[in-house]
Amino acid sequence: MNRRRFLQSTAALGAVALSPVTSAHAGQFTGRIRKSLKWSMAQKAAKDMSLAEAFKKLRACGYDGIEPSLLGHVTMQNADEWTAASRESGLIIDGTVGGRSETLEAGIDLTKKLGGDSMLVVLAYPQEQPIQRTWNESVARMKSVAPHAEKQGIKVLIENVWNTFLISAYDMARFIDEVGSPWVQVHFDIGNMMRWGVAEHWAQVLGKRSQKLDVKEYDLAKAMSEGMRKGFDTPLGEGSINWPAVREALAQIQYTGWAAAEVKAGDWDYLADVAKRMDRVLDI
Repeated sequence: MNRRRFLQSTAALGAVALSPVTSAHAGQFTGRIRKSLKWSMAQKAAKDMSLAEAFKKLRACGYDGIEPSLLGHVTMQNADEWTAASRESGLIIDGTVGGRSETLEAGIDLTKKLGGDSMLVVLAYPQEQPIQRTWNESVARMKSVAPHAEKQGIKVLIENVWNTFLISAYDMARFIDEVGSPWVQVHFDIGNMMRWGVAEHWAQVLGKRSQKLDVKEYDLAKAMSEGMRKGFDTPLGEGSINWPAVREALAQIQYTGWAAAEVKAGDWDYLADVAKRMDRVLDI
């Protein structure tokens, strides 16, 4: 086998290995994006079963991974139960949610113990103080935690949220660049910025700073008529997000990695439907 054919074969095997959930459909991101979800979405459905049983059900629904919260779901005291359930079911704990500035190092350590590779962080925005002070303090805190993140092999990923801090893609990009570490990047929420911006434009500006995705829908007409948060009460693929344009922007940056559903909780049939909708909007 010549070198070129060997490299092509290796690349093909790597793509297959990326996603253990097989499908007859070969989409644009099949083998390049793996589906995860927030544990809060499954808690209600899983209330009468063990973690391992719930994880197996989530695998059957079509998910490859799960993201628990550091703010109530998982602790150092129950981490072994989570890792055991992951091993038994094959559902990967790809990352954690809820890192806070004052406990970043502890959150990184717990994420490492769980076998994840990222911790989602929401930056605080205390509006009683000048914004430049908040910016400077946040940059300094992220710089200070970067060496520990690198040591543990855990990405610290900042999410774009509704607290009105870093609500422009250019602000987020500048913030990440000012921190200046490959271990502090972005957990890009495709739905959150629709209140102020356009999803594919965020993807274009952030580029490879986007290390993981959150997937939700947003309907601008519903938000305008019923209230801003009502915009999220829309099934994936039925709102205002231009998913083909989002896919094109992700393709331009050669995105490969995890995409986590972050929508309301529901029963197993509902969770399976969300997984199928993820397949459609992301063309998996």
